[in-house]
Amino acid sequence: QAQLVESGGGLVQPGGSLRLSCTASGSSFSIYPMAWHRQAPGKARELVASITRLRNTNYADSVKGRFTISRNNAKNTVYLQMNGLKPEDTAVYYCNDPARGYWGNGTLVTVSS
Repeated sequence: QAQLVESGGGLVQPGGSLRLSCTASGSSFSIYPMAWHRQAPGKARELVASITRLRNTNYADSVKGRFTISRNNAKNTVYLQMNGLKPEDTAVYYCNDPARGYWGNGTLVTVSS
């Protein structure tokens, strides 16, 4: 069973940038779609971005034009580049392998001055 480990969260000022990483253990990473979700305090978890094995991408309307999802199959890693961060982006961000139902433990992103 694959494990997903996120990193890269932290405190950033509004307008700033962060890059999240998610590294998967196990095999066959390259053939599966991957996704990033987030959960803000008191809110339901929501899909932020997804990427297929052919690198087709999809984004939530709230992050289009600011966030970019990408993957490096040689490193078993998926990234989320977040630019123009807003206070409403504050949440725990989770990496997800939707085909196999794997989730990481999450990394906290706080956007505040």
